[in-house]
Amino acid sequence: MREYALVLLIAAGVTYLLAGLCRRLAFRYNAVAIVRDRDVHTRPIPYFGGIAMLCGVAAAFLVASQLPWLGRFDLVEHDTRAVFLGSLVICAVGVIDDKFDLNALAKIAGQILAAGIVVLNGVKVYWIPLPGTIISLDDATSIALAVILIFLCVNAINLIDGLDGLAAGVVAIGSLAFFTYAYWLSYEQELVRATTASLVTVVTVGVCLGFLPYNVHAARMFMGDSGSMLLGFLMSTSVISLTGQLDPSQIAVEGSGLALNAYLPLILPFAVMALPLGDLILAYVRRTIAGRLWFQADKQHLHHRMLELGHSHRRAVALLWLWTALLAFGAVVIGMTSTAWAVVGLIAGIAIAAWLTWKPVRRGTA
Repeated sequence: MREYALVLLIAAGVTYLLAGLCRRLAFRYNAVAIVRDRDVHTRPIPYFGGIAMLCGVAAAFLVASQLPWLGRFDLVEHDTRAVFLGSLVICAVGVIDDKFDLNALAKIAGQILAAGIVVLNGVKVYWIPLPGTIISLDDATSIALAVILIFLCVNAINLIDGLDGLAAGVVAIGSLAFFTYAYWLSYEQELVRATTASLVTVVTVGVCLGFLPYNVHAARMFMGDSGSMLLGFLMSTSVISLTGQLDPSQIAVEGSGLALNAYLPLILPFAVMALPLGDLILAYVRRTIAGRLWFQADKQHLHHRMLELGHSHRRAVALLWLWTALLAFGAVVIGMTSTAWAVVGLIAGIAIAAWLTWKPVRRGTA
């Protein structure tokens, strides 16, 4: 755990220290977010937060490879190298988009290329645990499913990045929940605790925490597509790598109260990504019904609707963070304890969050 904590601090520190430099570079090269009709910011804000995050990822992975415990595992080093190469590609695509505004097809091609790098290096979905059986996937299905998951997560985080601090906070909370589960599961089941999933998620938490001081309202810089796509890529590869390194048959120990954990790797990603994926699905349905292409932007995302309910910018972000924490950590606690009290606690938390979200809010007091 101490080495994971050190890696997290390295990721956060490097991201924070380089964010200021990247901010100046964005101003110098005119990579700024102009004010558009669908935006909520009122002045141009510099991009390139994703470059600082990528540097944080690189530094954290490099330090991890040199540590006496994490550096001993060849599989973790191999997978993190593949994840970093894919991260480099997708961040580069995002930087170009932030500067020159790429069309949708070019961005999709870049996302698939990044996904292909990690998939061809063995980071893919090997099996799916279902009640009473485990489905082993053939190579074609395994590759296709991994690419689809990466594509969905990348675009889901990209879409939810609409308020200051929202995407970074949602990803930090979700990744922390996933790290908690992956590490606890390895400890409880006496499996190897050094996994690609644990390392990637703890690094993701670190870069988000390092970037948030620049990004909370009122933001001094944006992560841009380079950052949002990078975060979605890291989250998706950590989820995928967990299925490749933990055999579900080792987890379902009869009579131990842990049988649910055999299916939690399938459930948890949806809980962690509930808000971004929900927003992505709603956007697709909404735009299709309106006769528009799914990638054509509008101003009807979840964060826009929170503002329409009367919440202030900060309160809207805080409430969406709360929803993410409830769903992500709720799933983890239920899986870890398998008790009715955990379910009752989650239901109570959801009820409170719903009341805070939909109760009448007077303008100027939120």
